[in-house]
Amino acid sequence: MRTANTRTIVIWTLVALVGGTGWAVLALARGEDVSAAWMVAAALGSYAIAYRFYAKFIAYKVLKVDKTRATPAERLDNGIDFHPTDRRVLLGHHFAAIAGAGPLVGPVLAAQMGYLPGTIWIITGVIFAGAVQDMVVLFFSTRRNGRSLGQMAREEIGPFGGAAALLAAFAIMIILLGVLALVIVNALAESPWGTFSIAMTVPIALLMGFYLRVLRPGRVSEVSLIGVGLLLLALIAGRWVAESSWADAFTLAPSTLVVWLVAYGFIASILPVWMLLAPRDYLSTFMKIGTIFLLALGVVIALPTLKMDAVTDFASRGDGPVFAGSLFPFVFITIACGALSGFHSLISSGTTPKMIQKETQVRMIGYGSMLMESSVAVMALVAASIIDPGLYFAMNAPAGVIGDSVQNASQVVGSWGYQISPEALARAAENVEEASLLSRTGGAPTLAVGISDIFSQITGDSLRAFWYHFAIMFEALFILTALDAGTRVGRFMLQDTLGNVYRPFKDVSWKPGLVICSAIVCGLWGYFLWVGVHEPLGGINQLFPIFGISNQLLAAVALAVCTTLLVKSGRLKWAWITGIPLAWDATVTLTASYQKVFSSDPRVGFFKQRQVFQDAIDEGKILPPAKSMDDMHTVVTNSTVDGVLTAVLALLIVVVIVDATRVCVRHILRPALSTLSEAPYIESKIVAPAGLFPTREEKEEQRDEVTPAGT
Repeated sequence: MRTANTRTIVIWTLVALVGGTGWAVLALARGEDVSAAWMVAAALGSYAIAYRFYAKFIAYKVLKVDKTRATPAERLDNGIDFHPTDRRVLLGHHFAAIAGAGPLVGPVLAAQMGYLPGTIWIITGVIFAGAVQDMVVLFFSTRRNGRSLGQMAREEIGPFGGAAALLAAFAIMIILLGVLALVIVNALAESPWGTFSIAMTVPIALLMGFYLRVLRPGRVSEVSLIGVGLLLLALIAGRWVAESSWADAFTLAPSTLVVWLVAYGFIASILPVWMLLAPRDYLSTFMKIGTIFLLALGVVIALPTLKMDAVTDFASRGDGPVFAGSLFPFVFITIACGALSGFHSLISSGTTPKMIQKETQVRMIGYGSMLMESSVAVMALVAASIIDPGLYFAMNAPAGVIGDSVQNASQVVGSWGYQISPEALARAAENVEEASLLSRTGGAPTLAVGISDIFSQITGDSLRAFWYHFAIMFEALFILTALDAGTRVGRFMLQDTLGNVYRPFKDVSWKPGLVICSAIVCGLWGYFLWVGVHEPLGGINQLFPIFGISNQLLAAVALAVCTTLLVKSGRLKWAWITGIPLAWDATVTLTASYQKVFSSDPRVGFFKQRQVFQDAIDEGKILPPAKSMDDMHTVVTNSTVDGVLTAVLALLIVVVIVDATRVCVRHILRPALSTLSEAPYIESKIVAPAGLFPTREEKEEQRDEVTPAGT
């Protein structure tokens, strides 16, 4: 048994002290200024300890990852969907694919409740639930030829619960993709700088793909430098384009962006994975990680103060202007992806298990990537909490509540107990070269203001507008990578499902099925995107609650499948690792679902909202923020769809959990009746490190591979 040396003990003791001190300051400070640096310290200290000890325990003690076992990428390599991919590139792809709108938008909206509830859930939730789910799903999917989550549920739980899981997972995936795309549209609409810079990442990624595949195979460092250089040039050129005669060509209306995004999603999902998806995600990861790292560094250097209350009155009253509902369960639903995300389980059982070189890499790619996403959520919460609370509420409250003038907004926000003058609201918009910041809902503009505030404290106030628009573009790039990977995963899921009826669809690289299913998936999420763009109540306000609930319900499916597989594979004593998060997630999400369906408060309940607007239609009235009777009918239709979807999805998840429980109990009582669909063992011929940096033993293995014995 290895024992820790003195140096290791000292290092981890210091890490624990930094993290513990951060938690103590956040939890105990009341009435005095608290630096945002303590939030960063609490997060990074906790993440480091969790990855070093808890993730390693799960990977090697519970899952028993085997470096000698060939993965699907090695055994089924076809150069389209299955392809062994360098762990560094795959880490970039996986992180880029999972890190979508949720960790940026959710924490910003949840800041309405104060910074403390969100911080606690983001950090503890990811350590014990979110990162565990991602790693365990990735492991079990890798053992099953990269099977999708729904298909694993069908094979391991049974046809009834499996069918419910397949249907729920696919429906939820479509909703999630629609909301992800909506955030992109809101960020890029009428923005030639952002649109040009984002568009340029596609040819850059294609160049990187061909460089690695054809020109200089395996030269990851070279292509990284080229890609980053071209990306920076695209960012700078974006501002030139915005100030040139080309600006009109890249100034697109929301409806036009919908068409372009659907077309892009279709093309990205049918091209070989090495050509566009993997290099583009790897490229965007440099920007994502680089920006978040610089943001954390900026917090440490500038030491901005948390201006939002630790816990606001809205947390207990449940009548917040950003979103209605009490702290439990809605702060957990709203934060979503930063702590626990069902969407991640679709990536962990979609593209990634078809590309991973070694089982031993599931810890770095599954658990590690989720910790990275959680750090994004922490930084988003920091950005929302350091700006003036009055500005925060003026930006995130709907126009129907605060009006469209700075005078009216100042008066309404002041009635909530957060004072900000009309002059301050006008000056805030002027500082970032925007006409207005009122009712810029959806979280992305608020995050951009926070980012610009931190960076401008270091580089000077004259660059505040530059940093604001850089942040808007960064957020769009951040989310777009989740959209293209998600579309591909949606195609896998639909092919898996249709393959139960017509076997050729089972082959995810079968070209007719590939094209047909990609078109169907893009058309479905394109519908939700179109609805969101034309939603009178504000698409993000109407769709984000169902986004959060759907995402967490999908996490319940993933955790139920993981718990079932732990039990059936002889790991019953470790089933609590996913069983406890499952119990918590099911309690939270089913409570939220019940309230969204049956609440008598029209701000919370979808059906009550429908009733209020339908009654007004019957009386010939138009309720704000609707401006016409067509808008009124749109609200009624969308509220009905949202309510029905929420009820149906909750029912499907209950079916999955009940059926999974039945299978687990049956296995415990009569294990001989259980079967596992695990692929047979085949010895791996690939030699690759488990982590980002190879250990001494792994370096020796690589040398032995290059220089065989006796030569």
